[in-house]
Parts: sequence; C-alpha cells; structure tokens
Amino acid sequence: MKSFSSVGDYFALDIGTTAVRIVQLAKSGSTWTLQKYASVPVDIKISTSDAPGDQKKLAEIITTAIGQSGVRTRNVVIGIPSSRMFATVVDLPDMSSDELASTIKYQAEQYIPMSIDEAKVDWAVLGKSPKDATQNEVLIASVANTFSEQRLDLVEGLGLNVLAIEPDPLAICRSLLPVGVQSSNMILDVGDFSSDVVMTFGDSPRLIRSIPTGFRSLTKAAAQNLNIQEPQASQFILKFGLDPNKLEGQISRALDTTVDQFAAELVKSIKFFQTKYPTSDVKGLLLSGYATSIPGFAEYLATKTGLQGQLATPWQRVSVSSGDQSALAPISSQFAVAVGLAQRDSI
Repeated sequence: MKSFSSVGDYFALDIGTTAVRIVQLAKSGSTWTLQKYASVPVDIKISTSDAPGDQKKLAEIITTAIGQSGVRTRNVVIGIPSSRMFATVVDLPDMSSDELASTIKYQAEQYIPMSIDEAKVDWAVLGKSPKDATQNEVLIASVANTFSEQRLDLVEGLGLNVLAIEPDPLAICRSLLPVGVQSSNMILDVGDFSSDVVMTFGDSPRLIRSIPTGFRSLTKAAAQNLNIQEPQASQFILKFGLDPNKLEGQISRALDTTVDQFAAELVKSIKFFQTKYPTSDVKGLLLSGYATSIPGFAEYLATKTGLQGQLATPWQRVSVSSGDQSALAPISSQFAVAVGLAQRDSI
C-alpha cells in the first residue's frame, strides 16, 4: 500500500458507493486550480459487489468518468474507504527511518487486527508524542490484500498507472482542515452507509473511526417510523431535516433515536481523544458529505458535542471558475476525498 509517498502529475479517483469522482488539480506556489473533474453515478449494488460482472460494470463507469473529465494523464491516485481499512496511532521510540520500517515490519501484528501476511501495511511519522518527547507518534494503516489487490486489478486493468493508494480519512483531512490550523478538531464526513470520524491534532489525524451509520440509516429510520417509502423519506430529510417546525416536527421525531445514537458515538470519540491528549481542547466540528445537506443537523450535533459546528468545503484552497462553481454546487461537499487525494503533493 503506497500510502504516504509524494507523487507528480496525476488525477485523483474516488470510487464511492453512489458515484465515481475524478479531480485533477494544478498547483502554483500555494495555490491550487481545478483543471478537470467528473462525477458519474453508480448503482450501490455495483459499487459494493465483488462479483466479476459487477466489477466489469464498475470499470465501465470509471472509463466513462475519465472520458467526461477530459484527463489525459494515465497516472492516478486512488482512495481506500475507511470501512475497508484499519488505522491506529502508536508511540514508538525515536529512531531512523530504516529502523522504524524494520520495527513495524516485524511488530505490525501487535498493531493491526489481521495477519501481516494478509495485509498491506504502511506508516507515517506524525511528530513527537505529547506524553514522552523521546518517542514519536506513528500512524499505521493496513488494508486486506484481497481488497487492495482487487482494487489495483480493477484500475490497472483500465491501462492506468496507480501511483499511490491512500486511506480516505487522510485525504479528507488534507482537503477540509483550515490552512495553518493549530487547534484540535473533529472532522465528520457522512456517507451513504457509514460516516468517517477523524480527530485531529494540528494538521494530522490522531484518531480515525468509521461509524456504521450514514444517510441510508436516517432514510430507513424515517421510512419505518413514518410508514413511507425510502425515496420519499430521503426527500423529506434533505428538505426538512431536524427542523421541529417543519411538517409538525414529524421528520425530526422519526430520526430522534438514530441521531441520538449517532451523536453519542461522536461524544465517545471526543472523550477517548481527550483521554490521550488531556491538554488539547477540541475546538471545532467540521462537517462534510450529507452532514452539510440536512437542515438543522449541524446545529443538533454542535449542541450534543459542545463543539462549534461548521460546514466544511473541500474547495477552500482551490481556485474554481464561476462556471464550474455553478455545476459543482449541488454536489460540492461530496468531493472531499477526491480533492484531498488530488492535493497529495502538498504533504
């Protein structure tokens, strides 16, 4: 898993559950400019299936997205969904890069929940441990060989050159964290079936979680409690959200138990983080994905967590033409992973 190396000219490929997204950026100094992009819908049954026929259909959708984007380079960086990977931060003695690589190679099974023979493992030094200046905090990430090899076969089978594979949570940190951030923050990216939670210390992730609750969980809860079909429930959630004054508060009440449990998981993450970093106050709650599209959701989570909630944008450091801004507006927040992958050489 080539997760942390720098790369040159390439485009980013985010294979999501409901869309395949492509982004290519150009950089001049500290400024990024959007060059190419595309978003092509994909059926969830296809994107989540390992069946050869569905993988072939997914390859065709990726080819369509590449054609629509107009990218010319064959070099690509792809993401790994957090639900498919494991990441942890450990303290290790200060040592050279070669010594650290050797240590992780022979001790990785202490840190990852799978056999070293069945996983791709990579690591990155984050900085000095706040508990012991003689040790470094090291982010260790792993992904099962079966998934990584299948994903590589899929993408390379299209004639593309995969320069790197990176966990999605690292990409969203890069695109969503404010420039020059010093405080600790929580990033919440709500997807279709799960949500990524990343607790950061400065500009680096220190806790990465995948919560098995996403927009589809809310849709299902609303449909069951209101006795309506899921497509209608989805429309109601995106239109009325958690506003108690809309539809006599029916949507809000239908989602009450699910969002309460969701908020409890966020509070649990904050407490765990503060136990490890007791001197670091968590300042902000950066919301992305579906979290930016549900009315009242940001305010609700801010109240429950005690954090200042704000809608994050992955385009904060990217210059986007007015025409592209208009075209991207309805789906802008869904590009956090793709933009972050496209900004890799800023590390």
